[in-house]
Amino acid sequence: MNMIEIYVEIGLKRVIAGALDWPGWCRIGRSEAEALQALVDYVPRYARVLRESQIDFQPPANALALAVIERLNGNATTDYGVPIMIPEADRRPLERPELERQGRLLQACWLALDSAALSAAGKELRKGPRGGGRDLEEILRHVVDADKAYLARLGWKNKSEGSLDLSEEFRQTRQAILAGLLAAVSSELPAQGPRGGVIWPARYFVRRSAWHVLDHAWEIEDRVD
Repeated sequence: MNMIEIYVEIGLKRVIAGALDWPGWCRIGRSEAEALQALVDYVPRYARVLRESQIDFQPPANALALAVIERLNGNATTDYGVPIMIPEADRRPLERPELERQGRLLQACWLALDSAALSAAGKELRKGPRGGGRDLEEILRHVVDADKAYLARLGWKNKSEGSLDLSEEFRQTRQAILAGLLAAVSSELPAQGPRGGVIWPARYFVRRSAWHVLDHAWEIEDRVD
């Protein structure tokens, strides 16, 4: 059986499970078993994301193929449904060959978001039971703003210029991300942020950004009328 290494982040109300070698493949449940099953349930969607970018992925048949090798105590952010704890596996140095793979995985997630947005263009997204939920432009603005904030956690400055339209803002931010990851491999980034702030390891940066991008790509797909 093709075993896939998983980490779980355990909060009081929610558990988040993520595949260590497959950034973006991360799901949530109210228990560890439920979170692992959610990973399995999303295999077809995640496999499609990678297939569109011609990345080889051997999907597991069921939850028995998921090997939990790391358990982390979560916090209130975990219970909100957002991964926040850094697996020890993500603290390993990121060498150039692995950087190229991580970059391809992240770009596959970007393509999934772009494709979902293109398919949803001009369509109204379904609202929640109380009429809530961002529209398409608000979702995309939220994603690009989050990636800018994540760049600061990487210790890399995003030098965007003036007032930009959304597509150009995405282009420049993604270009900055790839440059920042390359700098991380070359040991050009600080060990601490301003005033001792936490700097994310490059592997965790990719994991967090890929999760966020894919989570909203799938939200858009699910909410298109």
